[in-house]
Amino acid sequence: MNASHENKSRCLTEEQRLAWLRLIRSENVGPSTFRDLLDHAGSAEKALEILPALSRRGGKRSYRLCSEQDAIDELEAHRRFGARLVARGEPDYPPHLQHIDSPPPLLSIKGGPVTANPQMAAIIGARNASLSGRKLAAAFARDLGAHGFAIASGLARGIDAAAHEAAVPTGTVGVFAGGLNVLYPPEHGPLLAAILDAGGAAISEMPFGWKPRGRDFPRRNRLISGVSLGVVVIEAAKASGSLHTARFALEQNRDIYAVPGSPLDPRSEGANGLIRQGATLARSARDVLEGLAGRTGIELPLFHGMSETAQRAEAISEGPADGTRDRIIEALGPAPMQLDELIRFVDADARTVNVVLLELELAGRLERHAGQKISLVMG
Repeated sequence: MNASHENKSRCLTEEQRLAWLRLIRSENVGPSTFRDLLDHAGSAEKALEILPALSRRGGKRSYRLCSEQDAIDELEAHRRFGARLVARGEPDYPPHLQHIDSPPPLLSIKGGPVTANPQMAAIIGARNASLSGRKLAAAFARDLGAHGFAIASGLARGIDAAAHEAAVPTGTVGVFAGGLNVLYPPEHGPLLAAILDAGGAAISEMPFGWKPRGRDFPRRNRLISGVSLGVVVIEAAKASGSLHTARFALEQNRDIYAVPGSPLDPRSEGANGLIRQGATLARSARDVLEGLAGRTGIELPLFHGMSETAQRAEAISEGPADGTRDRIIEALGPAPMQLDELIRFVDADARTVNVVLLELELAGRLERHAGQKISLVMG
């Protein structure tokens, strides 16, 4: 099978895209729940049919399903804005993002195909960056770009902006915390226009028109590291959001590079701390290029859910016996516990336990944590 035919076969139909959008926009459905629903139901269309029943079994009397008209309106808003919704596995979806824990099933993308570049590195750091830090960010971005790397960052002030500006000629991707039409900070409109005019791109996993809240920025940071092979940290303070990105990078098995700074400058405390914890000290882009040599290809191809066949589907319309459900709920509490531990404790097969957890999550009674941990939402 040739590459063009293979890529074409991986694209959703418009009907599938509409169903995927309705599913991810429905109440209490996040990327992890979306994946589980497709695993159990076999398709987004089937998942939409069983969502209300699953939620009722989890204890929720009424359930808000994203309507077909709302999804159509969001698709139209993207088109009017010159953007598109790209599904996981489609050609423009960032290849390395597919391998993170619970990747977004749909991404809003505006701009060129730079998002498909497997050679991407993130440059992040302080918003109140020094002139020296900005110069370093620009130098790293230019040199990495000259060697074929696209640069990802968060379009924030300081280091992010300096990296984006320097990478405009070679390709850069701005990652939004809110909807793709909600730029933050708003004064970066000219910078975003320059990025898009040069063939770069902007991406977001949030609904169109979504205004970013504080808790949305860590979610954005997870995407910045997720699209990249490595993350370069310049001038990050001790409690900087850049350190959250570095933590995500570590969890995602990405390389972390930290540019050392003066121990007298609090803006360098975080980056210097990363070096003490084992991050690679980066003096120039050459250190990054040497570290990423041989890791620029797409590893472990992952193509999940695009065919939407029913091969893995099972009838879950009735769910497990009440006794099993009761044992699972009784075993859960407000303290996070390992999923494997729960399965062993209740002595049930993994699929049955996961169906009950899916019911509870859709009812808003379950919270998922990093490391395959879950807890019951009390009250």
